[in-house]
Amino acid sequence: MNSLSNSGGIVVGVDGSEYSSNALVVAARMAKLMDAPIEVISCIKKSDQRAASRFETEPNRFTSQLTESVESLVEEALDRAFGASRPDSISVSVKFEGAAEALMEASQTAQLLVVGRRGSGGFLNHPMGSVSKACAAHAHCPVLVVPQDEPTRPSKEHDDGK
Repeated sequence: MNSLSNSGGIVVGVDGSEYSSNALVVAARMAKLMDAPIEVISCIKKSDQRAASRFETEPNRFTSQLTESVESLVEEALDRAFGASRPDSISVSVKFEGAAEALMEASQTAQLLVVGRRGSGGFLNHPMGSVSKACAAHAHCPVLVVPQDEPTRPSKEHDDGK
């Protein structure tokens, strides 16, 4: 870890969208520069969990299936971002709360929070999504909001492991 900091690594919010793959690429570049690990956080709102569980006879099984679905979306985003050259220092967690709340909580011990400008929801006329706005306004560490036109593959230097 960077000797200039006594806090954690880089937190990146991932919702499975192309925007979150872009955020992963930028987070990996920053992690390399800062010699820091990457913590990927993806979220399932409790309201989504409650609403869907009404149709399921086994709530614990549903929660497990929902978690597996979210983990699969994260894996797809990681594959889009890195292909076979995924950094070793990535950990993934699924949180059962709103994305903004989970990311702001994680920002308390992070060196940097990286989010895409917009996620899979929202309105196309808005320049920033609600999660990125909330994080930019309320995070406890610096926030890097990645534009949607950021390249979706790491640079050649990352592929070489340099």
